[in-house]
Amino acid sequence: MTDRISDVAVVGAGPAGLVAAILARSHGASVTLIAPKAPPRDERTVAMLGASVDILKETGVWSSIEAKAAPLRTMRIVDATRRLIRAPLVEFHAHEVEREAFGYNIPNAVLIAALDEAADKAGIERVTGFASEVLPDDDAVTVVTVDGASVRSKLLGAADGRRSKARDAAGLAVRSWSYPQAALVANISHSLPHDDVSTEFHTETGPFTIVPMPGLRSAIVCVESPAEAERLSKLDDEALAAEFERRSRSIVGKIKIVGSRQVFPLSGQTARHFAARRIALLGEAAHVFPPIGAQGLNLGLRDAAAFAAVVRDHRDDPGGAEAMAAYDRARSGDILSRTTAVDALNRTLLTDFLPVQALRGIGLFAIDRLPSLKRLVMRQGLTPHL
Repeated sequence: MTDRISDVAVVGAGPAGLVAAILARSHGASVTLIAPKAPPRDERTVAMLGASVDILKETGVWSSIEAKAAPLRTMRIVDATRRLIRAPLVEFHAHEVEREAFGYNIPNAVLIAALDEAADKAGIERVTGFASEVLPDDDAVTVVTVDGASVRSKLLGAADGRRSKARDAAGLAVRSWSYPQAALVANISHSLPHDDVSTEFHTETGPFTIVPMPGLRSAIVCVESPAEAERLSKLDDEALAAEFERRSRSIVGKIKIVGSRQVFPLSGQTARHFAARRIALLGEAAHVFPPIGAQGLNLGLRDAAAFAAVVRDHRDDPGGAEAMAAYDRARSGDILSRTTAVDALNRTLLTDFLPVQALRGIGLFAIDRLPSLKRLVMRQGLTPHL
């Protein structure tokens, strides 16, 4: 017996899944969201860049979260390696591309709470259980939850993470790889203003990034070897703050740790195709890569916008073969280009091969010295044109 029948269902209630559900509902589709509803415990922040802010405005949540977000007006890259060939310092300023800010850094919990509320207000039905089975057939997809509830829909958005059951049910293969790295994530307060500047120090083990939060606060993402990330995570607050101050060259003054720390092993994964059997992949079900250049969640929100566009353009059958082909075409270029670029940049930091180091340095030097190239890189980073 099927408990619910809807035009569209989305499994997973992270930002990509929630945005996909809200935008699909805005195009007149009946939508069911399949995921537990629980207060988010994640203390990480997310940098919403360019097109992502426009997508959030389309969901109607931007006005409620803007005051809790910090603008990112300058993006700075510092080569902090001790290698023979080093890149110059490069700064990207939003005013160079006629923007007030590249984007905004938002606490993940604030974003999800606002999207949850917007989903409720939009009249999206919710089945609060984990999916245990995903059963596609010719006409629809049925999702059965662990407590026996079921939802049948013409189209399923798979936003159920990197180990996606829905992706497996669609028969969509993935390519996976790992890095000898882990990310230590923490929030800090500091004595000097960040001036809305996000600074990414490139080191031999990966980036050390300071991302502004409102007031005299910032988020830290420190990419290290797994053993070193674990060691740092076990330091007391005073010792860890001193280490962050050293790595940041005291650009934000005296540092204090705020809240807890988290460590995440780094890996990469991308699906070979992004839609099949009435199932479209969203967020980490489609792509996973390191936290470099704030690309991951921004890519997921573009997945959500493309998903909603398929619903809008294929109202009679949003999960049919034509709709699935359209979604796959819409996402392939964007995902492939971002995954390739982030992977390549990360590996240039890890390699000791001098020609690769030279190419990285020359590339950043050219971006810094050629205004037209610099503007092109900034615009492509904000709103890709493929």
